[in-house]
Amino acid sequence: MPAAFPDPRPELMLLDAASLYFRSFHGVPDSFVAPDGTVVNALRGFLDSVAYLVTQRGPKRLVACWDDDWRPAFRVAAIPSYKAHRVSDPRTNSEEVPDLLVPQVPLIIEALSLLGLCRVGAAGYEADDVIGTLTARHVASGGTDVDVVTGDRDLFQLADDAARVRVLYVGRGVRKLEIVDEAWLAAKYGVTSGQMYAEMATLRGDPSDGLPGVAGIGEKTASGMLKRFGTLTELREAAGDPASDLSPGQRKKLLEASDYLDAAPAVVTVAPDAPIAELDDALPATPPDHEALVEFASKWGVESSVSRVVQALTKATA
Repeated sequence: MPAAFPDPRPELMLLDAASLYFRSFHGVPDSFVAPDGTVVNALRGFLDSVAYLVTQRGPKRLVACWDDDWRPAFRVAAIPSYKAHRVSDPRTNSEEVPDLLVPQVPLIIEALSLLGLCRVGAAGYEADDVIGTLTARHVASGGTDVDVVTGDRDLFQLADDAARVRVLYVGRGVRKLEIVDEAWLAAKYGVTSGQMYAEMATLRGDPSDGLPGVAGIGEKTASGMLKRFGTLTELREAAGDPASDLSPGQRKKLLEASDYLDAAPAVVTVAPDAPIAELDDALPATPPDHEALVEFASKWGVESSVSRVVQALTKATA
């Protein structure tokens, strides 16, 4: 299939790696096994996702962004309930991961290395923060055209038309991805920027992340308030002013949530300054060790998936 690259092609593609491999694990049947019987559905699905994304978008650079810390201490300190329901062992703060997925994660790491694709995390930070930092660094250096690939709505806050930062949302699958820009956010949520989305999400909360939000204020109410007052700061100022045109009930809800609203922005907002060294993230034309990659593909029964990634890389770098 010939590459159908957009114009302009993305200069940089950032993968929310855990989001992709979790979705691959749940979306690809566990009947896909290696010759030794090991289930490899997440590995296969992840590789096929990378092949599809590179084939369709043709990025010039690509980074698989990793969760070195899936529940950072600074977020837990701000809001202790943050992801608390997903902790499998409080002693180690480890995340609950399906048993059949656990052994596949190291295989995905090995596959990325053998393909010559850049993978990076940051101690004490989530993949979202790695993505936020690399996006901010790229834009600050004068770069544009960033594709952020994720199934996580948290990263909608990075959508930025001026810098041509798009979020490729794969919530319904990679082949049904939605391109999230400011027009998409306005149509879907009634917000006009990525920053406004983050502030709406702060007000709304997110039970899947253990963020309570402001009691009684849902998505539509939150976006409506922000459109009226501009920013979360201005909205909170209005809540403290009995003469504002907020209803008494709305003022009461916001004032009662003051402690939460003091802490939540630091939890919801992705970090733009995680400690990440300079990267060699250029898309490789060929794998650095072809024989080792062939051996890996054969051992784990993913020859066709690996071949698709290699073909995609060849086309994108031609």
